[in-house]
Amino acid sequence: MNDFPLNKETFLLYASQHYDGGFIAGMDELKEDLNRVKYIKKLVTRYVQNDDLKERLILNHIIVLNNVFGARAASRILYYKLKDCFHIIKPFLVLINILPEKYYNIDDVDVIDTNVIPMDQLIVEKLRNL
Repeated sequence: MNDFPLNKETFLLYASQHYDGGFIAGMDELKEDLNRVKYIKKLVTRYVQNDDLKERLILNHIIVLNNVFGARAASRILYYKLKDCFHIIKPFLVLINILPEKYYNIDDVDVIDTNVIPMDQLIVEKLRNL
């Protein structure tokens, strides 16, 4: 599989090509939806710093991203933007069944095997109880 390269220079182009924000969606709507990734990052940071997990809010943001970008693009965008804390994001993607086995062409890395990325077990347990 040879996915479109995803890096700093191509990110906005990739996101706009996969964006399905509706008939009148423009750049403002695209940026607003991409801001959801920032919100997820803030929620993850709060969890890491204070053990304050807002699992339903994180899940809602991921579902919206999935709806407007599609499963594959939303998952790649989340990995690209949140790779340092992906062990926290991964359980959510597994729950809604949008985590691929591999990511391709992200930041000059040809193949990233998602099976070797661990999952935060506290989050796994919380999501099981939803």
